Amino acid sequence: MSALPARDPRSDGALPQYAELHCLSAFSFQRGASTADELFDRASALGYRALAITDECTLAGIVRAWQAARRTGVALIVGSEIRVHDGPKLVLLVADSAGYADLCGLITQARRRAAKGEYLSLGEDFESRSAHLLALWIPDGDARDEEHAVWLRARFGERLWLAVELHRGPDDDARLAALTALARRHGLAAVAAGDAHMHERARRPLQDVLTAVRHRTTVAEAGAKLFANGERHLRIRRALAAIYPAPLLAQTLSIAQRCSGFDLKRGIDYQYPHELVPAGETPKSWLPRLVAQGAAKRWPRGVPADSQRQIEHELGIIGRLDYESYFLTVHDIVRFAREQQILCQGRGSAANSIVCFALGITEIDPTRMGMLFERFMSVERNEPPDIDVDFEHERREEVLQYVFNRYGRERAALTAVATSYRGRSAVRDVASALGMPQDQIGELARTLDRWSEDVPLAEHIRERGMDPDSPLLRHILALSLVLVREAFPRHLSQHPGGFVVSERPLHTLVPVENAAMDERTIVQWDKDDLDAMGLLKVDCLALGMLTAIRKVFALLGAQGLAGLDMPAILERPDDSDVYDMICAADTIGVFQIESRAQMSMLPRLRPRKFYDLVIEIAIVRPGPIQGDMVNPYLRRRQGLEPIEYPSKELETVLNRTFGVPLFQEQVMQIAMVAADYTAGEADQLRRCMAAWKRHGGLEPHRDKLFAGMMKNGYSEDFAHRIFEQIKGFGSYGFPESHAASFALLAYVSCWLKHYHPAAFACGLINSMPMGFYTHGQILHDVRRNGVTILPVDVRYSDWDCTLEALPGRGERKHPHAIRMGLRLVNGFDEAAADRISDARAQAPWRDVDDLCERAGLDARVRAVLADAGALRALAGHRHRARWAVAGVDTQLPLFAGVARAEAQVSLPLPSAGEDVRADYDLLGTTLGPHPLALLRSALHARRCRRSSQLKQVEHGQRVRFAGLVTVRQHPETASGVTFLSLEDEDGMVNAVVWRDLAQRQRRVLVESRLMAIDGKLERVDGVQHIVVSRMQDLTALLGALATQSRDFH
Repeated sequence: MSALPARDPRSDGALPQYAELHCLSAFSFQRGASTADELFDRASALGYRALAITDECTLAGIVRAWQAARRTGVALIVGSEIRVHDGPKLVLLVADSAGYADLCGLITQARRRAAKGEYLSLGEDFESRSAHLLALWIPDGDARDEEHAVWLRARFGERLWLAVELHRGPDDDARLAALTALARRHGLAAVAAGDAHMHERARRPLQDVLTAVRHRTTVAEAGAKLFANGERHLRIRRALAAIYPAPLLAQTLSIAQRCSGFDLKRGIDYQYPHELVPAGETPKSWLPRLVAQGAAKRWPRGVPADSQRQIEHELGIIGRLDYESYFLTVHDIVRFAREQQILCQGRGSAANSIVCFALGITEIDPTRMGMLFERFMSVERNEPPDIDVDFEHERREEVLQYVFNRYGRERAALTAVATSYRGRSAVRDVASALGMPQDQIGELARTLDRWSEDVPLAEHIRERGMDPDSPLLRHILALSLVLVREAFPRHLSQHPGGFVVSERPLHTLVPVENAAMDERTIVQWDKDDLDAMGLLKVDCLALGMLTAIRKVFALLGAQGLAGLDMPAILERPDDSDVYDMICAADTIGVFQIESRAQMSMLPRLRPRKFYDLVIEIAIVRPGPIQGDMVNPYLRRRQGLEPIEYPSKELETVLNRTFGVPLFQEQVMQIAMVAADYTAGEADQLRRCMAAWKRHGGLEPHRDKLFAGMMKNGYSEDFAHRIFEQIKGFGSYGFPESHAASFALLAYVSCWLKHYHPAAFACGLINSMPMGFYTHGQILHDVRRNGVTILPVDVRYSDWDCTLEALPGRGERKHPHAIRMGLRLVNGFDEAAADRISDARAQAPWRDVDDLCERAGLDARVRAVLADAGALRALAGHRHRARWAVAGVDTQLPLFAGVARAEAQVSLPLPSAGEDVRADYDLLGTTLGPHPLALLRSALHARRCRRSSQLKQVEHGQRVRFAGLVTVRQHPETASGVTFLSLEDEDGMVNAVVWRDLAQRQRRVLVESRLMAIDGKLERVDGVQHIVVSRMQDLTALLGALATQSRDFH
């Protein structure tokens, strides 16, 4: 901001003008008790001329402060509070770009030499990084103040002030006199400062709680760690005038004026790296050359004319915006991955770019699908593009380290994520700080799931035996609600893979700190901050399905099916047998179309070609659902409704979706065609779609859309429906480009599941944790489809699940069985599994003693193998195996290799129930009888049907069913509906729980492992489920049996 805002002529002339120079926001984690928006709104209301945000050794919240300053018109001063180790406490303020770079460097040095979440600032850091900063010194009031004054005067000279911070303490007059005397002795000017930690006094209770959380104590026991009163808020100027002498207040304006020439965005000189070109080339010459080479490979018979025109159009825009180096960086990362045989694929809006397609970054030709390049980038927007590339999740670290090594730690870092409080974390922290016993805190937290963005409801608290109207609980809920509603940051964490790279050292642009993981560093800004400041980001993301696919190919290659890869499968993208499987919703484990909502849609939409998959992936999203686009699309697809277009011009936009807009790009194109938007304006509309729920801003577009459509002859009803869909996209707008990229992996995974189910299941399980289902559900699914599952056995099992050829395999539909791997044994570790495999390769096991000796297995590992049934072939049933491993002793060298004779002991066989319980405890599944087969008589007595019996029940009839809860899903698209998957000995049953019932019986819904449901059976368009009217928790029937569900939001 080039100057302080003009003084408001309406302000009270009797009040002093003031700029607050020391203020902490919520990004001083567990210190600041107000957000930047709250602080700037308050400063504006009080008539402050400027507000410095000086979070402790961080600039993590400074972009949000910059945005709040622009919105309110109150000038922002960039700064930071830093305590020098064994030295003074300072507030450092930025007056120009050089000072900003120095501040970023000081914070980076202090953070990099300490553990995550901490800092260590040394006096020596200021030798080279203090010449351009202003400093406020906050004396400690002890004998070292004189020494600190001399040291600081030598470093900062006339850029040093002594901050006088008065908070209506009992000795303010004496403190003021002592501080002004100290300033005079050292030739320093004194200045008023507030050390504000909150925007208003009413936030004091929350500030106390946050202080207690930071010190890991309770408010009652925090003592002197808490502020003595509520004065550390942004105070009215009348109060300030009563506390501070006028010269100290006037000095705040003098300092603010010195800082007024610095604007955060203009002051950052960001340049993208330039070195990714051969000698004699420039980025502007090298990128077109690489694109031409890639295009020749994509179109070996010659580049089609429309594709060539699009290439030239895109290269022109990229050149005008100087983004060649960015595309070269992404191309270089993808090249490295491919050379290392790491599967990868670009997705997101980059799939709209034919340049990305030619460079091999994406696999979708946008000209074939009519995708909109302006969704990706445009001259009018003049903002950096965003390319997301997925890599195998187990090998993504190789890619990250390549980027770090390519650019160096000084020029490359990962993006941060400001993790905000959610309901459960807020309740836990607040309740703990207010002294609630830990057992009660646990009960209170269990009233919420981990995704909840609200505080517990009163009825759920009563379910737990607590009184929501008690003063303590009301206080907990009120403070927790502030943390959640205001999206208070709890800590800074690492983005999954967003990289920032720079020509200059990053620490001159934004502070860098250590991540929780070794060998990683992060900048202190998140992706939204980077976008606002114009810093380019490359997303190197991890995708488990790519890992699984690569492992499937390896398994098949080991069985003699070499040469199979993704391009070979995608050469035939319309395999009717694969689509038959998809239409039957036999999609457990495949990519993207495995959720309950997707599986319910598949028999209705009935995909028969690749583009149908694109629509399937995108249609079960808030945009189409909230815009009431799904049912019209399905009716038109099924021929139940005529296909109509609002105009001839819009037919080209909507013809591939039967006249119904489903994609973000289509909404943009409608705005351009029907409401006369430019491409840049349409992209701005798209950005508002994504942000309106948080920041608003859609209303101007509503007026412009309606006016433009009315002028061009479109109906008000059509305009209204389009606007409703735009609001739907605010929750999760799914672009066509994203859906198309995901559809590629969806098809490949479906093809592998159909033609190689055993290998596909192996690949999925060996890539876990990932996906929607547990390994037990994956194995149950393939068993139901005829694949043989072989148990864990130390004679054959490796760490991973493997394929074993079955006798007479040429005559079998599924010639390979799945051998369960030791990775499935709960409590087993990979190192022990590797020792077993290595020793077994030398010679087969003679007995349990031989196994334990040669594989070096300790007592705990032996016991786990015995309980898991992995020693059955060497020792017999579980009881005998336990006896055998208990008797294993380390033999003396003289007797090594000598078998020991031991008297046979008669041990009882485990019962079927004991075996099943042990299987679930150790393996998470069983190859023996299903648990419900053992409970069938008890369930029959309760009139619960088996899943196989539901086929005989007619649509609309009432039924009772009981099953193990395997999946709970509560998607945002479902308006409060929860989807359940329940499993019995015959298969899976899907159930729908409406919001009212879910709230009435929430505890049964979220805690039951074995659930009985009463409801109405519905069977429409091949989709069967039970609409639940009552739930009953039958978990007690399971006894000690341990089962698990996968719960999703």
